[in-house]
Amino acid sequence: MVVTTSTPTRFSSSLLCYCYSRTFPHFQKNICNNADVTATTSTVPFSSRRRRSRRLLLSMAVKTREQDMVLEEEKKKLQIGIAEFYDESSGIWENIWGDHMHHGFYDPDSTVSVSDHRAAQIRMIEQSLNFASLSQEDPTKWPKSVVDVGCGIGGSSRYLAKKFGASCVGITLSPVQAERANALAASQGLADKVSFQVADALEQPFSDGQFDLVWSMESGEHMPNKAKFVGELARVAAPGGTIIIVTWCHRDLGPDEKSLQPWEENLLKKICDSFYLPEWCSTAEYVKLLETMSLQDIKSADWSPFVAPFWPAVIRSALTWKGFTSILRSGLKTIKGALAMPLMIEGFRKGVIKFAIITCRKPENDEKDGRLILENCLKL
Repeated sequence: MVVTTSTPTRFSSSLLCYCYSRTFPHFQKNICNNADVTATTSTVPFSSRRRRSRRLLLSMAVKTREQDMVLEEEKKKLQIGIAEFYDESSGIWENIWGDHMHHGFYDPDSTVSVSDHRAAQIRMIEQSLNFASLSQEDPTKWPKSVVDVGCGIGGSSRYLAKKFGASCVGITLSPVQAERANALAASQGLADKVSFQVADALEQPFSDGQFDLVWSMESGEHMPNKAKFVGELARVAAPGGTIIIVTWCHRDLGPDEKSLQPWEENLLKKICDSFYLPEWCSTAEYVKLLETMSLQDIKSADWSPFVAPFWPAVIRSALTWKGFTSILRSGLKTIKGALAMPLMIEGFRKGVIKFAIITCRKPENDEKDGRLILENCLKL
């Protein structure tokens, strides 16, 4: 068969994604991620052009596969570091600060004593629920099922289970945290309501649409793939369910900025190396990701002024005899993290680091058959 034409033919990546995946389904993701391809046809046998196209597509797929393997290795290395860091440090934190491993919510410029910080951590949970417009008065609107993504030793899960009478499941990369969280749940008579397991937040072991409330309190900063992270939160949320993300971000970029300034990137890199964090993103980038998934009632806010007293208080607690000796006994990863705490204060003070809350709701009429996903693929 011979095709004769002098007109350039435009094949978009979305069309290639759809057509080629009909024959090679496992290549669909790789083809979707590549730019548009322009092919100019001439008097060439169709079978020859088809072979060349297939070789090109195979080459692209192999190259992308190699890149994916490198990223997967980096992800595994990061996860091991995160797990070991929290295996070492969780016991110290619980001993000094209690079972809520997150910032507190304070009045701006307030002067607080150490005894006030645990109450501030509870305020953080309550303020997050209020920001997400979860009804406090109407029990019929309370979430019945909750997933705590990055649960620590389960403080949020147990609090939410008691508050709403909900069933909660928490996931963490740290076996030490999961074991301790389950022990605390049992000691508080919550073993029938709350459970914890070791699992990857980017590949959650839950079915689609399982949870009325998807809760992520200061775990997003550890996620190397923010799009996949948000996608998993949306996947496991039930139709009409609420998603709450409270996380560290870098400042939003200005209209004429393509990246942070070098000194800002250098500061964040030092923090990443100490706390086992991947690259940071901005609040605006989280919002854009949620918008691409057709989620509703998306809201965000910068709560940096409300967490200002937190890191100075953590440093003061570390400098007590109890805190200092505990850190020295814990291990090198915890010591390294402790030395980075002044960098967090510097980041907040200079406006590089933002403490963000982002909430949204999954549509009630969520499509379960994957047609919306296919449509989004074809729009790439």
